Amino acid sequence: MVGGAVRDLLLGGRPKDFDVGTDADPDQIHDLFRNSRIIGRRFRLVHVRFGREIIEVATFRAASDPDIDEERSDDEGRLLRDNRYGSINEDVWRRDFTVNALYYNIADFSVWDYVGGFEDVRDKRLELIGAPSRRLREDPVRVLRAVRFAAKLGFDMEDSLTEAIASHKQLLSNIPPARLFDEFLKMFQAGFAEQSFLKLRQFEVFRELFPDTLLGLEAHDGDVYERFIVQALRNTDARVAAGKPITPMFLLGVFLWWPIKARARAFVEDDGVSYVQALGRATYDCLARQQALIAIPRRFGAPLREMVTMQPRFERMRGGRALGFLEHRRFRAAYDFMLLRQSVGEVEDSVAEFWTNVQTLEQVERVQAFGLSRKSEGGDRPKRRRRRRKPKATHDE
Repeated sequence: MVGGAVRDLLLGGRPKDFDVGTDADPDQIHDLFRNSRIIGRRFRLVHVRFGREIIEVATFRAASDPDIDEERSDDEGRLLRDNRYGSINEDVWRRDFTVNALYYNIADFSVWDYVGGFEDVRDKRLELIGAPSRRLREDPVRVLRAVRFAAKLGFDMEDSLTEAIASHKQLLSNIPPARLFDEFLKMFQAGFAEQSFLKLRQFEVFRELFPDTLLGLEAHDGDVYERFIVQALRNTDARVAAGKPITPMFLLGVFLWWPIKARARAFVEDDGVSYVQALGRATYDCLARQQALIAIPRRFGAPLREMVTMQPRFERMRGGRALGFLEHRRFRAAYDFMLLRQSVGEVEDSVAEFWTNVQTLEQVERVQAFGLSRKSEGGDRPKRRRRRRKPKATHDE
């Protein structure tokens, strides 16, 4: 067993997943386990499934040799392929951080430490193996991994790592957007979202992921927007701690809220469209810009647009359409988003109180709260007139 699971066990934590290192190559592993599949092209791994659990198995890698076909890098040093296999003595030098290079040997229950990772875990220190500049060029995602581990574990970064991040963070632009979305999930959906945000800001990496959001944070009302974001992150962490479901759609909407509002105002002023129309167009535009950096799957993008564009509907608290709003499939997400806006003064307290209280009422009282009579419960839409059917002609006619 290798990597984060060993580190977390030494810290007294409970690992969520386990990685295995072996001298068997991926094909040999796959032959041993019918319930497995080989994944990856850049790094070939094997996922072995046991019920609902997946054990990730990696073959020990050999020392670097750019002249070998199985190892290729781009002009900036990023490894494009790395499938040369070797021994555990070589593999340890290919791992990223010392605290992730600890091996637990099940034969004698010992921890093997080649690079001082045990002491770094004890001292809560985060240090790259090898020259930081070269290791970050090999895989710029290590910038985000360093920030994530600092946030999750409360570790301090070694000075040379901090300096390397400052000079290499722009290389994240070379990483496929789909891979950055995976990193977004690891940072913001695992219970330490607030600390991840603060660390990204501290090391000036947030700009590489959400440049439009950063413009909002640096605007004249940026302190209000920051409170809005931090409160959302705290709520997310609390839900994770309580075992409640979360969705990346919500936080993505939070991060894009200021850019969407700014874009919507521009549409209103320049094109003369209504704010509701402008909000819809702005959401499409801002999502498209963000997609170029972090790939947002359609299953999250469409609900995000609904949640955001539904916000003006909370201002209407009378009539059948307002009553029907409660039954909308995105109402709960939109309502939670509205409460966040209320917490920073964007929505009047009376509006938030109305929508909070009306959800607790019985149906008859709820109808009355929207200014409707029992007869008009179905809504305030005009009733359709029944068309009189022309009698069918008979053969005699």
